[in-house]
Amino acid sequence: MRRLSAALALSLLLLLAACARAPSLIQREAYVFGTRVEVSVWGESAEKAGQALAAVLAEFDRLHRMLHAWQPSELTALNAAIARGERDIAVSPELTFILRDAAAIAARSEQRFNPAIGKLVALWGFHSDEFKPQLPDAAALNDAVKARPRMSDLAIAEGRLSSSNRAVQLDLGGYAKGYALDRAAAILRGLGVQNALINIGGNVMALGDKGGQPWRVGIQHPRAAAPLATLELRDGEAIGTSGDYQRYFELDGRRYCHLLDPRTGRPAEGTQAVTVLILPREGAGALSDAASKPLFIAAAGEWRGLARRLGVDHALRIDGAGAMHLTAALRERLSLLAADVRVEVEP
Repeated sequence: MRRLSAALALSLLLLLAACARAPSLIQREAYVFGTRVEVSVWGESAEKAGQALAAVLAEFDRLHRMLHAWQPSELTALNAAIARGERDIAVSPELTFILRDAAAIAARSEQRFNPAIGKLVALWGFHSDEFKPQLPDAAALNDAVKARPRMSDLAIAEGRLSSSNRAVQLDLGGYAKGYALDRAAAILRGLGVQNALINIGGNVMALGDKGGQPWRVGIQHPRAAAPLATLELRDGEAIGTSGDYQRYFELDGRRYCHLLDPRTGRPAEGTQAVTVLILPREGAGALSDAASKPLFIAAAGEWRGLARRLGVDHALRIDGAGAMHLTAALRERLSLLAADVRVEVEP
């Protein structure tokens, strides 16, 4: 089980190793959001970089405790209130913003991205740091799918929330890391840091550059411990990757990943990995995290149209046979490393 392979999905350790000895590059690592995080600052004094890195890691810890899907948090308290049928539930301004943004992305994704299916995630055993190789109870799974929990079931006003569907159980695991990227970028810029790279388990955002050179990251091969390709990130750009090799278990020779199709309640099949690149914009980090999920779940003939609905021009999808399908916009930016991968460029 490669629980940390999301961090390897963008193999920054390998690609930054040549710079690790440079006095202008200062890095800090931690384990949060159930994965490894690494933040690198270039061109600042050790004191300034240390203060900035400490502030970012403290923010990650705060968000982790606020948005945890199964340990006590503001999110689990909200879920408990929804399950009890409470109305007019108090919600912090920050969580209000997050839920509104996640709901907007869910609508554009045709509900393929659906943070309201926390009960399904729990039934499959993914509300845990260790995954048991067992299938959920069929009747419970069927009931959870029939309840059709959606973000549109929520009525969100300033500081108050209610749900028309008590089956809604929020799980922001497909959004929180990207939101954390945006928060980290805001903190670093607010402290005067112009050049940095933020990596949260394969969700990455770049600020500025690295000594006049672009930040270069690797996109992990979903079936090999090596980069599939490399990509130079520009100031304010973010990338997100979803793969069936990140959180999964195997049973009777079959792989069951944590990326669930809300329509069936079952792990998505036919895709090994998806990577999206989001150009500089407000909320680029959050979109990079969330958008990779519906594109992973979508069928082969649907993913490109869905990417357009989400405003994603730069994307690649590795199908179940290992072939790479990518947009023309991303092909122009990508440096392929794996010679054995069949590549198809889609308009």
